Amino acid sequence: MNSEALAVHMAEVADQKNAQDIAVLNMQGISAMADYFIICQGNSERQVEAIARDLKEQASKEGVEVKRMEGADKARWILIDLGDVIVHVFHREERAYYQLEKLWGDAPRVEVPGVTNLHV
Repeated sequence: MNSEALAVHMAEVADQKNAQDIAVLNMQGISAMADYFIICQGNSERQVEAIARDLKEQASKEGVEVKRMEGADKARWILIDLGDVIVHVFHREERAYYQLEKLWGDAPRVEVPGVTNLHV
C-alpha cells in the first residue's frame, strides 16, 4: 500500500470511529517528516483514545508498522507514526490551541470520498 492509499484508508478508519473534522494533508515537498499528515479530533479523552487505538489496530492488521505512538497516557494529542503517514488525534480543545492546519497551511488537502467528517 503506498503512502497516499494508507492516508486515505486511515482517514476512513478515523471516520468510522466518529472522528471529527478529519483533514488529510499532502506534505510531499513541504516536510521531510512524512508524505501525509492526518489530523482529526475527538470530543473527549475517551473518544481520542478509542480513535487512536482503532487506527493502530487497523494499521497493524494491514501489515503497516506502527513506528511509535505518543501521548496516549493523557489522550489530549496522540501521535501515531506510520512512517510516511503521521496521524494526529487531538482532543477538540488541543486542536484549537495548536492549529496544525495553519502551521502547515501550504499543504494541499486530499479529498477522501465517502468520509463524512472531512475538514476541507
